[in-house]
Amino acid sequence: MTVGGQTPEELETLLEDALLLRDAEAVAGLFDGGSVLVTGQPAQQIRGPDEIPRVAALLWQHQRGYVAHPRRIFQARDTALLLGDGVINVARRGHDGSWRYAISILRDGRPAPIPDSPGVGGRPAERKDER
Repeated sequence: MTVGGQTPEELETLLEDALLLRDAEAVAGLFDGGSVLVTGQPAQQIRGPDEIPRVAALLWQHQRGYVAHPRRIFQARDTALLLGDGVINVARRGHDGSWRYAISILRDGRPAPIPDSPGVGGRPAERKDER
């Protein structure tokens, strides 16, 4: 069963919580059926709700943790692009109104910084919402 967030920002927080708790099923529930999760060294593409829980252990074996802190969020109707340090996520709002990941790229190792932008230094993330 998929859960999802009420907003793209909440979806990020739910992913952080699921990874912190090492709950592979909760991680998988945040992804659409046809989604892809990219992680690992070298990068591995993990697809769909059956594969994501089986390989979610890679996230806590090799990842130094995940902090839900998108620096930029761009939203166009039912699609959102969330950019953070070492993270690129694309989320979609489903027919039930919940947001789930369509694509999530979580880099291992030291994150690649995003150039100084709103959201840095304690300021809120910049959100572009086009409806």
